[in-house]
Amino acid sequence: MEKVIVTVLANDRPGILASVSEAIFREGGNLDQVSQTLLETQFAGLFIASLPEGLGVEHLQQKLRSVLSPQGMDILVKPMPEPDTAGPPPSEPFVITCFGPDRRGLVAEITAILARHRVNVTNLRAMFEGGNDPSRNLMVYEADVPLATDTSALSQDLRKRAGEFNLVINIQHRNIFESITRI
Repeated sequence: MEKVIVTVLANDRPGILASVSEAIFREGGNLDQVSQTLLETQFAGLFIASLPEGLGVEHLQQKLRSVLSPQGMDILVKPMPEPDTAGPPPSEPFVITCFGPDRRGLVAEITAILARHRVNVTNLRAMFEGGNDPSRNLMVYEADVPLATDTSALSQDLRKRAGEFNLVINIQHRNIFESITRI
């Protein structure tokens, strides 16, 4: 079975997930994974689906657009690339939290440091709602840190840059983060 990635963007409203999943189902596709979020008033969804033999990417995209575009959804269907046979390096999951005054380029600055240390960001939630009110500006990075990475050097680089921007930054192994934040 061929796998595809279906990307959906739309003004948020009830029923988007139902419409998309039904449209994929009606074409013979089967959902393997779904991730969706709301960014302000916008729905953003990623669907990985397995397609039956004979259902091509172009055909599925045309069908989905004909059903979903009139409902105000933008659709893109792409083939799922073959996985890298080498796979990612062995890593440990970390959570990096950062808050403080908002300024242009914060995400770019932090992710540049992570990239230099070969850290893979697997999930990012960034909310900038308060200008200079640090309690209303938050970035939470879930990241895979390679075992070969010097976490002390990573932490030092992150803290140095955060200090330059009056940010508070914490980096914790995900198990510790989850233990501390568990209710």
